[in-house]
Amino acid sequence: MSLLFLAITACDTDTEEPNSSVFEYTQVFSGNADFSSYVAMGGGVTAGMTDNSLFMAGQMGSYPNIMASVMSQTDTGGEFTQPYVDDNVGGINTFGDQFWGPRLFFDGAGPAQVPGTPSTEATNVVPGPYSNLAFPFANAIVNVAPGFGSLEGLAAGLANPWYVRAASSNDATILGDALMQQPTFVTFVPGNDFAGYTLFGASDFTPPLELEGPTGMLAGVVGTIQALSSSVPNGVITTLPDPTVSATFNTVPYNAIPLDEATANQVNALVNLYNGGLQFFQSIGQLTADEVALRTLALRVAGDNPVLISDETLTDLSTAELPSWRDANENDKISLFAAPSLGVPVDGVNPANGIWGVTAGLPDFGVLIPSEIDEIQTKLATANAAIAASVPSGWALFDLHALFNEVVTTGLQVDEYTMTGDLVFGGFFSLDGFHPTTRGSAAIAKRMMAAIDATWGSTLLDSGLEIGDYPTNYPPSM
Repeated sequence: MSLLFLAITACDTDTEEPNSSVFEYTQVFSGNADFSSYVAMGGGVTAGMTDNSLFMAGQMGSYPNIMASVMSQTDTGGEFTQPYVDDNVGGINTFGDQFWGPRLFFDGAGPAQVPGTPSTEATNVVPGPYSNLAFPFANAIVNVAPGFGSLEGLAAGLANPWYVRAASSNDATILGDALMQQPTFVTFVPGNDFAGYTLFGASDFTPPLELEGPTGMLAGVVGTIQALSSSVPNGVITTLPDPTVSATFNTVPYNAIPLDEATANQVNALVNLYNGGLQFFQSIGQLTADEVALRTLALRVAGDNPVLISDETLTDLSTAELPSWRDANENDKISLFAAPSLGVPVDGVNPANGIWGVTAGLPDFGVLIPSEIDEIQTKLATANAAIAASVPSGWALFDLHALFNEVVTTGLQVDEYTMTGDLVFGGFFSLDGFHPTTRGSAAIAKRMMAAIDATWGSTLLDSGLEIGDYPTNYPPSM
């Protein structure tokens, strides 16, 4: 059987070395805003995470850093600092062990991990203060709860390693470290909760996505907004983007399994056994006709075939050794991160022990099924409505949710470029399919600066920022 590779036709891409200043500045003005102490809070998108990791060049191209470069040229502009990692390999270690791996690069066929190992160690604390207090995986709780930046919490697996490096003290909070700087202007993307939950397939791999109650996401988000607005005169709160529309879940087709005729015939023997089991359980009243129709596997053919997936909503017949599998269809979304596993033996060695997506159902964390998509989008609408209602008087709301949707529907028009949601060549999404490229971050910065200009009468857009000056891809070594 042939292995599945994510094949992407090569064409020209913008691959550049990092550059912290890529445009010439002209005089701009702050209007009624005060940019002398600008602080940013958020998750990976705000931190500059791109290509599935945090590395120096990506941090230089974070949208807050791009905006701060413009703000610094105004009459009130001040210094902007970031907790830079130690290399352009990406990733981070905890107590010498790799916690998160290196970044991705485009190898001509698809995303591939750069060679090398992370040199950034979370326990090598370099306390701030830092203006960019956004960290990968920083959710609503991480922002406000003490201990998420402590070495003790890190040892117990309860702390955020990127924040551990930057925290002012072991009992500090991200919110506290932000307010400590007496910011005059803040941008806040409220939590990484939806991105984290969705990118892991809305599975049991992450905690349930709870919105309400004292420990729910909204309590942390609203509390953070209130605390910021009570101390900071001006700022921007954003809505949360929908991860289900990103390239992470819209690149791998549901029928992504290529089979030759011999392999298809072998698989069909198992297909017939499975379908026969379904018919038996329908005959004894344990399965409805509708569920049998949904679960019945199509006979495999030479060519492209549907991915075999696990579906936890199906009737559990595991005691009878009938797994909860079905064929994926156009309503399911296969994760980009599952693609390298498709067509690979479950044990990595022997195909007779099962092949992911072929004779073994792709696990829940590798696919979003319709009920999970509905759950995410329903809760996201509720959360964004609550966020919008919490924006204090005198502050601005920036619709990051609408911007992501614009990218994947009509395309995002910036300067002479139209960014789309296509992986690699669309320009907006990086190689992990969700976090923006550096050029995508520049597009976010330009749209947000337009909102700031409209609200406070500043002239940030007069800076001459050109989106096309920023790269979409980075070489494997730099």
